[in-house]
Amino acid sequence: MSDATSSGQSHSSNQTIPACPVGELSCPFIDEVQLLREQVATDPLTGLYNLRHFREALEQELERTQRTLMSTALMMVDLDHFKSINDTWGHPAGDEVLKQTARLIRESTRKLDVQCRYGGEEFVIILPSTELMLAVQVAERLRENIASTLVRIDGGELQITASIGLALHSAQQPHSASSLIGMADHYLYQAKRQGRNQVCFEHPDMAETAVSGDEKSLLHDLFGGADSQDDADDFIGDGEEFMAADDNAWPEE
Repeated sequence: MSDATSSGQSHSSNQTIPACPVGELSCPFIDEVQLLREQVATDPLTGLYNLRHFREALEQELERTQRTLMSTALMMVDLDHFKSINDTWGHPAGDEVLKQTARLIRESTRKLDVQCRYGGEEFVIILPSTELMLAVQVAERLRENIASTLVRIDGGELQITASIGLALHSAQQPHSASSLIGMADHYLYQAKRQGRNQVCFEHPDMAETAVSGDEKSLLHDLFGGADSQDDADDFIGDGEEFMAADDNAWPEE
């Protein structure tokens, strides 16, 4: 079984399983096509979606926001001091860190979210139909899970942390794909500059951040109550203005 299949990575919403031409419930040729689809769309080391799939999925979700008026959040995650791990412990240890981070990303996000390896030690997660408050709570949960989970390698254990930048695309404040990525990247590097191991994002007006008791209860129920009720109020970042990136500024594969 391939890494992509064993990872539990869900299919994108636009992919449909072809029907067997003779009506059989199981067809080895269709199974092979599905496996090839997964291999083309996924990163072989982590089993997460790759950059090619991320580009396609993000464009689809931005278009969905315009149709449904439901916001799309983008989370950009970068492991802190990753180069020193490779330099000190070797690349096999670095690979183990990346694989564990991918597992924690899958466990800390929803099945409908699109989890991707962006390149190197950087990951991106698309959160469809997600407002800022919920995206912040998901990001904080992921950050805490990464920081609290030791990576076991030959010769010892490693404690790693991650910095996270968040950006939101809404019908009221739309972005192109590249400008949304640029915004998430901007807040990722703000998290790095402010000391790492934190989540940064653009603050809306205080009136828009007010959360009712019912909304807090819903957030609590959605994520199993593992986080304290006050977590959603612990916003990080300085809310500085963002200059949109060039629309042609996609990263190279």
